[in-house]
Amino acid sequence: MSPSSSSSSSSEDFERWGDAAAWSAGTELTPMQTLLWRAERHPVQSSTTTVVIDLDRAPDWDRFVAATEWGTGLVRRLRQHVVEPVVPTAAPTWADDPTFDLGYHLRRERVSSREEMLAAAAQVALRPFDRSRPLWEGVLFEGLPDGAAYVLKIHHALADPLGTVQLLSMLQSGRRAHTARKPVGEEQVAPAAADPVDLAVSGLRTDVSTLPGAVRTTARALGVAAARPQAVLASTLRYGASLRRLLTQAAPPSPELSPRTGKQWSFLTFEAPLDPIRTVARQGGGTLDDAAVALVLGGLRRYHLRRDHLVGEIPVGVRVSLARADDLGNRFAQAIISGPLSIDDPVDRVAAVRGEVLSLHTERALEVLDAAAPLVNRMPSFVGASTLRTAAAPDAFVLTLPGPPRKRFMAGAEVQGMYVLGPLPGAALTACLVTCGDTACIGVNVDASAVADLAALEECLAEEVAAFSG
Repeated sequence: MSPSSSSSSSSEDFERWGDAAAWSAGTELTPMQTLLWRAERHPVQSSTTTVVIDLDRAPDWDRFVAATEWGTGLVRRLRQHVVEPVVPTAAPTWADDPTFDLGYHLRRERVSSREEMLAAAAQVALRPFDRSRPLWEGVLFEGLPDGAAYVLKIHHALADPLGTVQLLSMLQSGRRAHTARKPVGEEQVAPAAADPVDLAVSGLRTDVSTLPGAVRTTARALGVAAARPQAVLASTLRYGASLRRLLTQAAPPSPELSPRTGKQWSFLTFEAPLDPIRTVARQGGGTLDDAAVALVLGGLRRYHLRRDHLVGEIPVGVRVSLARADDLGNRFAQAIISGPLSIDDPVDRVAAVRGEVLSLHTERALEVLDAAAPLVNRMPSFVGASTLRTAAAPDAFVLTLPGPPRKRFMAGAEVQGMYVLGPLPGAALTACLVTCGDTACIGVNVDASAVADLAALEECLAEEVAAFSG
């Protein structure tokens, strides 16, 4: 690397690290984070994301530990835990963990193959978090024939998949050499430990103080309803129809992807050049998101043909972002489309998926979960869990995330791939395509109880990845 390139890389590093230092500074969980936190029933109704990062070499362990120590000091949230009020009158809050021990969250293991590493990573993901500690766990897997792998498990309350990839990209370096003088987190006087009783009392006081305003708002709404009853009724009916469409399956589930227990996770990873996939997306008039859905559908089509059980379409969950440009996730809507399995040509499949996705933009109820979260969060946790289970589960859930656009390094080891393995929200599989430079890194979490021949499914997905790669 030339001196000018090194200088530019260092400048970009310091800019990203500055952004990381300011990351997630709020003291309370958002309504959506609170809903996912309280409603979680791991692993069946999990809010855990796992990231597998391929490295070209095993980094020096002492340097890796020191880099992680620095990262958790820069991003304060990584040393905090969630404190719940004794009764749900207020949102849970973040508080510094006085017993934070990096050795509890970070360790290393040796494996002899990628298959062994992925199996071990799935077992890491299946273990529930200790909810009294910071919500992340990292394992460096050494001994791989072609390098090493870092596996990070992180809770959705801390960061959703988008936020997790962004945070990792911010903390990584643009150069292999050690940076001697990195920015450090601001020294802060540790606040008094959050008290669950005080949180509940504070929330109750807030409710009492805001009650008069809520009464006035309700009265105004009732006045409008009385003055324009037909318009209000029509709007309510349209919203209800939209909600019904979003909560019901767009296609019948496939018998080949059931029954599902949600308790047997198997991780699969694939990579492909990104440009050919973008080309297929363009030819089909769609986006990279649409191409990712079409690719997964193509793999499932091959699997159904191999099983002599081809169906016309299956329900597929897609993620519609509701986040502002400066958000780091947790604002999204899940909607279900009819995923075509009868279309052989990838370009035509992309076009069909695009048409399904475009129809979602007319749905008035996309933000219903965001709207309902504050009310649901005031109820016992089983109500939230039941609310999240109200929607019919798709056969597959697919999303696309932007990863680092250029080379990144972790403690001197080059990042060669980044794979996101999301939870299984009742689906038979969750697939995520992460753009990592000019490579598409595709991670698939499969409910092994729902798939009769896991090896055949892996082969079929690999064949479809190859087909999209030209």
